[in-house]
Amino acid sequence: MSAGAIIVWELLGTAALILLGNGVVANHVLRKNNGHNGGFLFITFGWAFAVFTGASIAAPTGAHLNPAVTLGLAISGKVSWADVPFYFIGEMAGAIIGAVLCWAAYKLQFDDHPEPENTLGIFSTAPQIPNTAWNLVTEIIGTFVLVAWILLSPVAAAASPDGVPTFGNSALGYAGVSFVVLVIGTSLGGPTGYAINPARDLGPRIAYAFLLPIKNKANANWGYSWIPVVGPLAGGALAALLYLAVHNLT
Repeated sequence: MSAGAIIVWELLGTAALILLGNGVVANHVLRKNNGHNGGFLFITFGWAFAVFTGASIAAPTGAHLNPAVTLGLAISGKVSWADVPFYFIGEMAGAIIGAVLCWAAYKLQFDDHPEPENTLGIFSTAPQIPNTAWNLVTEIIGTFVLVAWILLSPVAAAASPDGVPTFGNSALGYAGVSFVVLVIGTSLGGPTGYAINPARDLGPRIAYAFLLPIKNKANANWGYSWIPVVGPLAGGALAALLYLAVHNLT
């Protein structure tokens, strides 16, 4: 696949992911919405199905939508290193565009919100208890689970001699990874908001800081911003190393 095609498909899929993922948080946070105060489960289910939507759109490129996934697939030999920069470009550009579209959809609610200084959380994550080392550990673990599932999950196989095919998790399509994102959110998402995706956090943070005309908004918390980038990349790399170690045993 050409570099341009990789960028376009990943951009479209990631933009859909962020539009819908940030959108469900906006629906919960901003007042005068039908989903106002929907709660944490409301958010986690919304994000899970946002993953399904974005991945389905980006199917031609394998639907990475996430630099940590791209890195894990490259380390494990499933994606060419030459293609990695183009995946990253599409993912980051799509994340920024998706955040801008989310703001546009909720423009009136942003204008009406009585606490505009507290709107960064609609777009990017933050820890409940700030602690550099342990916030990093949480993001590493959450992303490790995601990328390890993608790499180790059984895929479809040819029919056995008795004629029974093995479908593996591939029969679920992109719903499978959405289920994993849902359980990561409900089980590991409490401490840091489960970024588990550098583009998902950094792209909207950039949009919030430099592009979105939200009056009296707060700063973008750049001091924390590296953790949901480095943590997921480390988690994805560790998952790939586990994959290689397991397959070297067989």
